[in-house]
Amino acid sequence: MKDSSSPQEKDLELDCSVASYDYKLPPELIAQNPAVPRDSSRLLVVDSPSSGIETAPLHHIFHDLPALLGSGDLLVMNNTRVIPARLYGHKSTGAKIQVLLLEERQHNCWLALVKPGKSFKLGAKIVFEAKQLGIGDYKDYSLVPSPQLTATVLETDAATGGRLLQFNVPAEKTLVQLLEVFGEVPLPPYITTSKAANEQYQTVYAKQPGAIAAPTAGLHFTPELLQQLRDRKINQAFVTLHVGVGTFRPVEVEDVTTHQMHEEWIEVPVATVEQIRATKAAGGRIIAVGTTAVRALEGAAQSGNLQPFCGKTDLFIYPGYQWRVVDGLITNFHLPRSSLLMLVSALIGRQRLLNIYNEAIAFGYRFYSFGDAMLILPSTVGVGSRDPINHVSTPNFIKSAND
Repeated sequence: MKDSSSPQEKDLELDCSVASYDYKLPPELIAQNPAVPRDSSRLLVVDSPSSGIETAPLHHIFHDLPALLGSGDLLVMNNTRVIPARLYGHKSTGAKIQVLLLEERQHNCWLALVKPGKSFKLGAKIVFEAKQLGIGDYKDYSLVPSPQLTATVLETDAATGGRLLQFNVPAEKTLVQLLEVFGEVPLPPYITTSKAANEQYQTVYAKQPGAIAAPTAGLHFTPELLQQLRDRKINQAFVTLHVGVGTFRPVEVEDVTTHQMHEEWIEVPVATVEQIRATKAAGGRIIAVGTTAVRALEGAAQSGNLQPFCGKTDLFIYPGYQWRVVDGLITNFHLPRSSLLMLVSALIGRQRLLNIYNEAIAFGYRFYSFGDAMLILPSTVGVGSRDPINHVSTPNFIKSAND
């Protein structure tokens, strides 16, 4: 029987299929260490369909960013700070346990992923030892009441498969304070041979502790680059989204429209909302730095208009989403079949994004958390390009795809 579906209907079917967000990445392109200096990473510049013309991607270096944006544009950044959320301990039997903290539900009571978790019964206790070098080197000895920390399993969380752990912490302390001694900053599982220091997995503007993974698009900024942007009247504002399991957990359903995002805590302050409104009123563009900044901004605008917001969002953005706040995006290259790939597809189109990824792979761009970046703008008219191999500046003679 002949398929009578229209091209638009077929595209919609593909956009809803998780298999349509797959691509093959050579393992050697998974970045194991960050670029040094941070802003020496590569930057692939593309336009979004709102410009009316799709131009070919342009190859740049991240420190070119001030020349790629316009005076009056507003960069919105996620100022969350990664906490040492990975803990290693043991049960009373001596069996080793690994814990990844997700979020604090009540005072010193945390939702956590526990490995191995299936046999971990309610009421079981975990003992964590202080890091060998942690106590002797830590600057504030008063934070360490003893070389051990304990936690009790209170209940199971069906949404994440995790456990709710009540930590036994002295009354005058918090678990977050003790994590500097007992925990370590968790790197994603695909980073296996990194020599990066903990601070290299933090943005230079990280301020609010609470994330278990970095908002990696922000890792490319240096204090000097931020100042250059300010000098060119490219303004900066901040939101907070504590990156949790919702951001990095894979989409496991076949129909992406049935995927349920885990909630993540966000704050969009009054000052940021005012900056956004003033920017739009003056004709400037809102450029989100990272998918987490996108989710915070769009999550705070779900009523139809952007409002100051402090709470949780489970917003899932995929093709067909109606944008309310964000005009452009700075983002890294994301894992196949991930909700992040779907979010970026909502901005520029799924097939176009996959084509751009194929070009990035062909030119040896580095992928994932410590990798290179993309800049998606409403327009790339007048933007110069660099030689994609040697990073040499060249004029932009690339014609649009419609020429």
